[in-house]
Amino acid sequence: MTFETFLFVLAGGLVLGALYALMATGLAVVWTTLGIFNFAHGAFITFGAYLAWQVSQTEAGNAGYFAGAAAAVAGLFITGVIFHLALVRPFERKPNVVLLSVITTLAGATILENAIDLVWGPRSKQLAPMVPGDATFFGVTTSKNQILMIVLVLIILAAVGAFLRYSATGRAMRAVAQNREAAELMGLDVPKLYAGAFGLSAAIAGLAGLFVGSIHFMTPSMGTDPLMKALLVVIFGGVARFTSPIYAAFVVGLVEAFSTYYVGLYWTPAVLFGLMIVVLIVKPEGLFGKYERSV
Repeated sequence: MTFETFLFVLAGGLVLGALYALMATGLAVVWTTLGIFNFAHGAFITFGAYLAWQVSQTEAGNAGYFAGAAAAVAGLFITGVIFHLALVRPFERKPNVVLLSVITTLAGATILENAIDLVWGPRSKQLAPMVPGDATFFGVTTSKNQILMIVLVLIILAAVGAFLRYSATGRAMRAVAQNREAAELMGLDVPKLYAGAFGLSAAIAGLAGLFVGSIHFMTPSMGTDPLMKALLVVIFGGVARFTSPIYAAFVVGLVEAFSTYYVGLYWTPAVLFGLMIVVLIVKPEGLFGKYERSV
């Protein structure tokens, strides 16, 4: 491998890591707050991409990229709240809530995916890049859109982390994540915080869909792979800290990029899942995790 090839693969790994960090952070917010995995997360990513496309690029919209981003965030926040109220809240006090949430969110994902297919059709679409053109660093050419995407993802993650750490609502979500009963005794509106966490997770997924749609073709079923990668990152890195899935996402992105170069695209998923199994055997709480669970 030449130095230029190494830099090219490294750049690809960083782009993947940024996307996976955004996907996994949204998934981790629901897991740390409600204690469940949301299997509709991939469908949320798809829906965010299509909403952004509808507002930013069609004749009905044509309002520009950032208007599309705002539509994706607002639309997905509302969708997340609705999903929580309809599919999760009725079962929160059930002893088998984890299993029930798997079933209901999978059902919700199927319904949402088919609704996207009905509204926008099965034909592939793609969002225009935020900025056109390429940039060259150390002899390696990459798109300006991907560079800007990495920067924006880091800013978004920093903003979400600051919200959870410093805002009253964010601290309340962390309190509920640590101990629901104690939070209720302190007067916190737990159902409202759960709905807010679900909405925040969906809004982050919408932004992830926006970025995915600007570098890949969009289809109604495109959320399957992002969901799998987000699950892998969350399990691989753990969720004890807010930064745990972020660190893990960049590790997974780099491993995927270099595995694709050395062993090919076909064997890369086997490498990723094999690495995850090894990590869970050695450190069951995740590579960057602790035994306690908090945001």
